[in-house]
Amino acid sequence: MTAEPLHTTSWPMPPTDGYTVDDLLTLPDLPPHTEMIDGSLVFVSPQRDLHSVVIDLLASGLRRTVPPELRVRREMTVVIDKRNGPEPDITIVRAEAVRSREQTYYEVGDVILAVEVVSPESEARDHDTKPHKYANAGIPHFWRVEMTSTDASPVVHVFELDTETRTYRHTGLHHNQLKLTVPFDIDIDLTEIDRL
Repeated sequence: MTAEPLHTTSWPMPPTDGYTVDDLLTLPDLPPHTEMIDGSLVFVSPQRDLHSVVIDLLASGLRRTVPPELRVRREMTVVIDKRNGPEPDITIVRAEAVRSREQTYYEVGDVILAVEVVSPESEARDHDTKPHKYANAGIPHFWRVEMTSTDASPVVHVFELDTETRTYRHTGLHHNQLKLTVPFDIDIDLTEIDRL
């Protein structure tokens, strides 16, 4: 008697020339939050509660002061080019980019701010790969959010695009309070995480 496998997974076979963003947006049964980086599908680990809570804290704080010409979105694909479709944890997009409640992505030219909340499995992508791609694509603002420990408030690293070099300049490090005037007036109490 032989044991049968309890669970089998059928992984998509990449085309000869690699995947494109069109594939990312149309392949059936991809795991949630699948991203495309350099033509490769990137499957992410299941989200931890802390990651979700930090996203909620920042998204709700941003929604309190976002001007009417902008919108706050979480976990939506951003099409950079035909082989790159990352999914920032939070994006601020131009209001006119929201075409329908059925859309599954935004074009990079409509993104004002990309936010990445660092997880153990995404650390290299969130520190290096994604900021490089976002800057090169012209996203004006980038935040990298990290946790120093599971019982501390998040730490937010704020970056602005240097349009000449297409790289980000570090403009601030925020521990308990995130108070900014760009891309709009923002005031988020990061210690509120203790109440979520």
